[in-house]
Amino acid sequence: MAVNLALGSDVSAAQDSTALRSVFESLTAASCPHHYNFHIHTVYSDGRLRPEQVLEQAIELGLKGLAITDHHSTSGYQVAQQWLMERQNQHPDQPSPHLWTGIEINADLLGVEVHILGYAFEPRHPALAPYQTGYSTIGAEGTAQQVITALHEAGGLAVLAHPARYKRSHSELVPAAAEAGVDGIETFYAYNNPSPWKPSPKQTAAISALGKAYALLNTCGTDSHGLTLLQRL
Repeated sequence: MAVNLALGSDVSAAQDSTALRSVFESLTAASCPHHYNFHIHTVYSDGRLRPEQVLEQAIELGLKGLAITDHHSTSGYQVAQQWLMERQNQHPDQPSPHLWTGIEINADLLGVEVHILGYAFEPRHPALAPYQTGYSTIGAEGTAQQVITALHEAGGLAVLAHPARYKRSHSELVPAAAEAGVDGIETFYAYNNPSPWKPSPKQTAAISALGKAYALLNTCGTDSHGLTLLQRL
């Protein structure tokens, strides 16, 4: 399926999970960070870039698509979407990256805290209200299965972030996430923050194999918290 990246500033395009699924299906280890980046933080959670700066860098890098995934907030996405719409109105002949809705939500899976990335959802959907307070949820709402269900109810996709960064092994967590209904895993991730950024080979191979075994989508992102989209910190 061809993805219409010309719709980068359109709000409905930001919630197009079918187009995003197609992109995820095409990703390789070389897709990030110069073509796509699906894990970015701004000043609206624990990042240092303003949403406008994220998009300025994305345009400078020539990114085809990205998502701002602030912790328990879509405020940064909202600012970025408005900026992108204004830019397209002012410069309709200049290409824009495709911006999808995004969020990162803490959740309990097998008794440990994991992070669930959500994409291409309706940010004002009632199911996601508990997860946009700026804080982690507890109880039934804080389970991975419930977070995944809420993202699906809002029309989005759910992805297990950096599966090899938790207190339990990715060999346990990925199957459990699949059983809970997760759509994908962050297969291409740089665990040791190398410069230049590149996915960690050992973890990528192991997580990719698990993704194949459970028919999960693959995603990539730098998990940027600093002043550049090309590094985590």
